[in-house]
Amino acid sequence: MPHLEAPDRRIWLDGRLVPWAEATVHVLSHSHARGSLVFDYMSVNETPRGPAIFRLADHVARFLHSAELVGLPLERGAEELIRACKEAVRANPGAAVVKLHAYLPSVEIDVVPADDHVAVAIAAFHPRKDVLAHKPGPLPRTPETVRIWLEKERRQRRPDIMHPHAKVAANYTSPMAAKWQARKRGYDEVLLVDERGFVAEGPTTNFFLVDTEGTLRTPPEESVLLGVTRRSILAIAEADGIPFVEEPITEAALFGAAEAFLTGTSAGVWPIASVDDRTIGSVCPGPVSLGLRRHFKEVVAGKDPAFASWLSYVNE
Repeated sequence: MPHLEAPDRRIWLDGRLVPWAEATVHVLSHSHARGSLVFDYMSVNETPRGPAIFRLADHVARFLHSAELVGLPLERGAEELIRACKEAVRANPGAAVVKLHAYLPSVEIDVVPADDHVAVAIAAFHPRKDVLAHKPGPLPRTPETVRIWLEKERRQRRPDIMHPHAKVAANYTSPMAAKWQARKRGYDEVLLVDERGFVAEGPTTNFFLVDTEGTLRTPPEESVLLGVTRRSILAIAEADGIPFVEEPITEAALFGAAEAFLTGTSAGVWPIASVDDRTIGSVCPGPVSLGLRRHFKEVVAGKDPAFASWLSYVNE
């Protein structure tokens, strides 16, 4: 099937820019068959000084940590990857995101590859214009607030199989299945639970609530993905004088919250209107969610000098 998406986009692939349609891998490749692809995903934002990648160094550090957790023998270091991400954005004007991949492209039989070359691909593009616009049917709408389905089965996400901190393709199979079921039930998103039954995270987002005392609460980092946006929101909350704690969150705490929201590269701060058709709080978005969302948008747009170090300008 021909690639209809992004005909004018180019992808950085092992040190050279190639047309979007030529950035392919064999169906029998190790990463395709074994789920060993490691990735990261970051936003590109327009600022008064031109396009800037949000927390580029932090995303690259997490990418390298994921490769280490998976055991991929990645030879490229942080500085080279940072330069390559900027090059990819410069080569693709109007890009809104950068997706960074490390994978084993060789055709393999054994679970341990005979050819351990790790390819690196960096795609800078606009999700709606370059991908979703080429899919059948109308463009999907992202609601202002989100309707959640709470996962009913505890996840068997054991760290002795693959650590939850690793952004590796295999770790997303269970969340994909859960979100698919939520969509079939008419919800926007699924909220996953951990093996102990505590509220954990979304498939690609972190979870926060605001209790009735005004304290921001989020699950501890050892059991969830180390979201860069999550870390940013905690720093912004501290700057704004909002108290916060990291602790296990029960279902009762979720339904008794004054506010709740998800965070992520694509989501930003995404207020939760309801869970299992039960309204969260008395108003959505609530004042804390609105304030954090407003401040976060200012930060990524380069309008808050206190967080200027989080932006990597691609033309400087």
